[in-house]
Amino acid sequence: MNVETFLPSKNLQPYVRQFLIIESEDGMQNKILPGSSLVISFRISGKIAHKEKDQENILPMSGITGLRRIPRLIEYSKNASTLLVIFEEGGAANFIKEPLHNLFELNLSLDNLISSKKISETEEKLFLTKTNLEKISIVEKFLISEWVGSKNDNLILDSIRKIKKSKGNLKIADLLKGMPISRDSYEKRFREIIGTSPKQFSVLVRMRNFIDSYSSQISLTESAQNAGYFDQAHFIKDFKTFTDTTPKQFFKLSTPYW
Repeated sequence: MNVETFLPSKNLQPYVRQFLIIESEDGMQNKILPGSSLVISFRISGKIAHKEKDQENILPMSGITGLRRIPRLIEYSKNASTLLVIFEEGGAANFIKEPLHNLFELNLSLDNLISSKKISETEEKLFLTKTNLEKISIVEKFLISEWVGSKNDNLILDSIRKIKKSKGNLKIADLLKGMPISRDSYEKRFREIIGTSPKQFSVLVRMRNFIDSYSSQISLTESAQNAGYFDQAHFIKDFKTFTDTTPKQFFKLSTPYW
């Protein structure tokens, strides 16, 4: 597997975290853990499928994945490659008219949201282009053409910064202190722009922080407490939802995860 990372151009930096081009020469499986932002994908070559139990669902040529509570197992055929647009939290709302919470737990063909003609033209350009830099340029032009106007909500974006700074351990009531807004209005705005509720977003941040900072030199119990989990049963339940396995099993896995 080869993964190449590209930073967005200056105009897209507030909205796009990075672009990834993933190439699998021999085929592979990859576990995708729930992330904190939406992803658009363009399959360049080969077959890429979502494996669920005994079923194999071929992913669309161009797709969009909303925020999720559960992981996905992705299988790449030999010589498969894909280009991913990894948005900043809330960034996708500036290019997608649909409220982002409507995409929660979904993986849709991109032509459900954007002109199928434009999608087909972009797919053809990506297929014909030789270099990865040219492919990134094509996708950047596509994104700019889909700009729907700034939806930056400073109140919500400030909440995201606070949740991430606290590593997911900030109560919603504390977030709302001093805000001139009701809880219902706040949560509605949060869901539309981020793609899930503040509570669920905090769980995603907290669990990802736990996994990324895990060290075998520290006991799981102590690591969980450091991440804000003081109820072992609650921690195990959240972890199994997030990874589809127990902590001990997960950290022994040979399957790569993101």
